[in-house]
Amino acid sequence: MSVPSNKSGPATKGAIDPQKMGCFARSVVATLAEEPGLEAVTIDPARQKISVATLGRADVAVLTRRLTDKLQAASQAEDSHSCSLLQGGGDCFNCNHPLEGVQRDKITIHREGASTTIARITCPTAPKFWRWRDIPFPKIVPRELDLPDDDHDVDEWKGQMVASVLCGVFGVAAHVVGGGWGVVLYLVSFLAGGFFPAEEVWERLQKRELDVHFLMLAVAAGSATIGAWAEGATLLFLFSFSGALEHYALGRTQKEIRSLYREAPKTALVLEAGGGERELPVEQIKPGQRLLIKPGAQFPVDGEIAKGTTAADESNLTGEATPVEKAVGDAALAGTINLWGVVELVVTRPAAESSLQKIITLIKEAQHQKAPAQQFADKFSTFYTYGVLGLSLLMFFVWWLGFGLSPFISANEAHTAFYRTMTLLVVSSPCALVLSIPSAVLAAIAWGARHGILFRGGAAVEKLAEVNIVALDKTGTLTTGELRVEKIESFPPGRELEVAQLAYSLEKLSTHPLARAITRHGKQHQLAELPFDKFESVTGLGLRAWRNGIGCLLGRREWLATEGRHRVYIENMPATEAGCSEVWLEEKDLLGRILLRDDIRPEAGAVIAALRRQGLRSVVLTGDRRATAEHLNEQIKLDEVRAELKPEQKVAAIRELSGQGGRVAMIGDGVNDAPSLAAAHIGVAMGARGSDAALEQADVVLMHDRLENFLAAYSLSQRARRVIRQNLFISLGTVVVLVSFAMVGKIPLTIGVVGHEGSTVVVVMNSLRLLLGGVKKLAVDKPATT
Repeated sequence: MSVPSNKSGPATKGAIDPQKMGCFARSVVATLAEEPGLEAVTIDPARQKISVATLGRADVAVLTRRLTDKLQAASQAEDSHSCSLLQGGGDCFNCNHPLEGVQRDKITIHREGASTTIARITCPTAPKFWRWRDIPFPKIVPRELDLPDDDHDVDEWKGQMVASVLCGVFGVAAHVVGGGWGVVLYLVSFLAGGFFPAEEVWERLQKRELDVHFLMLAVAAGSATIGAWAEGATLLFLFSFSGALEHYALGRTQKEIRSLYREAPKTALVLEAGGGERELPVEQIKPGQRLLIKPGAQFPVDGEIAKGTTAADESNLTGEATPVEKAVGDAALAGTINLWGVVELVVTRPAAESSLQKIITLIKEAQHQKAPAQQFADKFSTFYTYGVLGLSLLMFFVWWLGFGLSPFISANEAHTAFYRTMTLLVVSSPCALVLSIPSAVLAAIAWGARHGILFRGGAAVEKLAEVNIVALDKTGTLTTGELRVEKIESFPPGRELEVAQLAYSLEKLSTHPLARAITRHGKQHQLAELPFDKFESVTGLGLRAWRNGIGCLLGRREWLATEGRHRVYIENMPATEAGCSEVWLEEKDLLGRILLRDDIRPEAGAVIAALRRQGLRSVVLTGDRRATAEHLNEQIKLDEVRAELKPEQKVAAIRELSGQGGRVAMIGDGVNDAPSLAAAHIGVAMGARGSDAALEQADVVLMHDRLENFLAAYSLSQRARRVIRQNLFISLGTVVVLVSFAMVGKIPLTIGVVGHEGSTVVVVMNSLRLLLGGVKKLAVDKPATT
């Protein structure tokens, strides 16, 4: 591809100010900044083509994925229906979305006809060394329909299975009929069995690549030339059948994601301030709006129950079949089903940031992240393919010139060099090896996604099976992370309702975690809100307000003991027990205290016990007081507890445990856990409460905070590793045995075909056991906590 010379120099005529660039340019500039090997990008909407220029060694597959993802995101930006460049209806010279923060001496844009090139400014000779490659034009779809793949991709296995069956049927018919008509039927069988592999070969050849599909077609064609029609038909039948099974496994993975999209509501019923109702598309719903959710309907976005009670079916997100009770103040997740009550929901997050969207994003990322073993296998299979072709060519001449076999024609076709070469090609092709790892990994990811366990790629599946130490955060991981009001006290006794009402009215004005618990308690008990004349927040201490000229204090014990009227009484009150928090309130002669507790998860004890039975050591890393941590230890019997740790001390603890030969899995949910998740051998985040920082660093996400799912994830990863090893043993063992016999000419082509392709079918079927069977999830008894 030729490049205009002014692409690499200073901005000239035809170049524009980077401050005027739009969505596509913004995406390209971001990719240029992240990828030093990327030099320029050209888009030609008329020909539906995007080309990238690289300098030196660059991973084009990674560049393609990252750039395509950014272009897709740009086309769906909130302030734009789609990028005008991608639609072919505009250019960067006329754009309403200026790009900020780009230096003029770094980027230039050049337009030539219908195409636009965005490039980094470099030396004038650099473009001569650029290597241009075409990448797929991004599929632009409305944001609400941003599905992972087309229906054609999901159900592609059906067409392949039909072709495989036709190949087998016509092959058998040809063998029965024989003669001239038999040859015709064999040709039909070859066309049916070779159609889809031929498509793959053509795509690879356009990229100047060869793979096992080329080997199979070459062997099938070679079999036909020597009259071994039955062997060729058998080869194509088994090869197309195993390919259909492979695409079936991939399709099942895609359907797990697609079902979440298909079933999600597209509109929501918004309650107007004046009492009316109107229906809006889900993507237009904003935080703070109030929605009406009827029985049997899905919650369209994440929100908080503001009125009414119900139960939600969350099985599609978490795999939990038991309905979850919902009352005022409880959170509801997008995509879950309102079972029986009419409730009003206050939106907390827009649709693009909902739990459902997080699941989709994480799974889509997981499909692009390969396991280390799979990365090795992919590279190995490429070199192996060329090696097999070279060995086969060499052995043809060895058998012909060295052993004196006829090259092509002989009274006994099994004694020709070409026949033996075809047999060697068949038995040494790495079909089963190539499928052994990705089929198992994708099956494990799909089963996990259906049961509320999200692996961010094959590497996570492999690494989780290696851990021997499980480090856990306390708040939000071993505890619920949501404080609840346990007890309200008044001094003198009998005025508890006044204390609750005052605290609720004051805390509605605060966003502190203690305030959320008190506010939720007030809503659930339908407490009346009291008006205040003046309000003041005292950082780190509490709240001060005035009502009818009377001051009111709410906050920490130490503050009220200093500022309030009841200093002596407060100081003489015993401290709260471990694991309990307190808020004091004072107004004139009224003194009160609200006790709050972050409950230990009912399943936490059973999970820790199960970890111990599996030989895993449990260590809690928390920033809470030592007394609180020890109270937790007494309740669930941990192996080790480390308390009063700052985020950097948690990271140091992870590194210390790792330095002792440990493979550490860190489970957490907060921003302060993100560094520890990144430092651990594998990070595990609690999905519902998890902060964006924690989710970004996590390799595994447990949706809706199901701690017991960690055990299921661990068991699944171990089983996946066993399946991968079984697959490798089957595939490599079959190749070694068959190649050994083929090298000495002791195996017929028919047996080679059946043995080789049979191992491929066995490998795929073995991997499908993970998708269809998975693992048994931990059955946890959930006694009421005290």
